[in-house]
Amino acid sequence: MPDGTTSPFTEALLGADVPVIMEVKRRTGEGEELIGERTIAEIVASYEAAGAPCISVVTGRWFGGTDAMLEEVAGLTDRPILKKDFITRESQVAKAKEQGASAILLTAKILPKSSFQKLIELALEHGLTPFAEVAEPAELESVIRAEECVLAANNKDIETQEREPGDLDVSRSLLEPIVRAGSPCPVSASAITDPRVGAELLEAGFKGLLVGTGLLQAECVSGWVEELVEHRHALAAAGG
Repeated sequence: MPDGTTSPFTEALLGADVPVIMEVKRRTGEGEELIGERTIAEIVASYEAAGAPCISVVTGRWFGGTDAMLEEVAGLTDRPILKKDFITRESQVAKAKEQGASAILLTAKILPKSSFQKLIELALEHGLTPFAEVAEPAELESVIRAEECVLAANNKDIETQEREPGDLDVSRSLLEPIVRAGSPCPVSASAITDPRVGAELLEAGFKGLLVGTGLLQAECVSGWVEELVEHRHALAAAGG
């Protein structure tokens, strides 16, 4: 994408009434099944009905994902799609584009600075939004072209394969540094199961949330989203 432009993925999230990237994930880091008897088509349809501006597909094998899942979702929706996996090689970037992704996950914790920056550049050359994930302020020093990236605070620890509840204080502590880094779209990612907490993060200044397990385990996706919206309105009214 040309320098200085906003990507379709970022535009969709920033312009959404419900700025939640809704995730398709087969199982949790602990191995708990999330899809069950449902089809991926049913899950995607429920996300669209709930107003998802973007959809994330976890293709990483930790979570039972496959590239075929991404291709299936791309054939089911016109929403911009995030490929959520550990992208470490240049060949994976072009492949993600071919599979229908609009954005790719790039994780600062697992990549040397030079590789991280090279993959950001390569993603942008392929018209993909870098979804750059950080877990501490020092990792932001590796981010280049932040104005063209989504910068996400990861509330879970990948070093334990995300097998713990997560810590939302990671997002709370990273919001200001992410904004200073220049991203137009700070996102709080993972460990958001309570829609009221999600509303609080949005009201604090995050422009989007990435939610997987919380939605996949909810009795009703639309109900989860309605509670988020209602609590956000209540917070805004109280603050006004």
